Amino acid sequence: MEKFAVFRISDEDFGVRIDKVVEILKSQKIYSLPDLPVFFSGVINIRGDVIPLLDLGRRFGIHSGSGKDRIMIVNCEGEKIGLLVDEIEEIVSLTTEDIIAPPSIFKGLKTEYLTGLGKNKDKIIILLNLDRILTSEEKITLRKSAELIEENNERTGKTA
Repeated sequence: MEKFAVFRISDEDFGVRIDKVVEILKSQKIYSLPDLPVFFSGVINIRGDVIPLLDLGRRFGIHSGSGKDRIMIVNCEGEKIGLLVDEIEEIVSLTTEDIIAPPSIFKGLKTEYLTGLGKNKDKIIILLNLDRILTSEEKITLRKSAELIEENNERTGKTA
């Protein structure tokens, strides 16, 4: 049995393994950065850590009418990343029988982003593979941007 944090983007339910979740926050001040991929909203400063914000709705081409009310901080290959989501739903436990392999094409999402589809009561939860949500190039761009911000902050004595 595995536990998943379930969140909503528009009308879709997504889940990530609970052991990947660091914390859940309300909206924060977002600092914009130049030259980031369009699905990154910028960065936030959480207790001195500069954390990039990934807008999953933009990443997956899902148009959300919500104001992105929550930020879920997750570990993605040893790096902290903030996921902008509409709302946090619940924590669910799923057995291996509750999880099915994703179809080859699922609502425009590439299957490498998914670990499967979870069946919970009367709903389907899209289970995300956080380690594959970003390409190598995108990870490098994020690291370079975060390093530039931290260098600038050290020079000026500011926090993000």
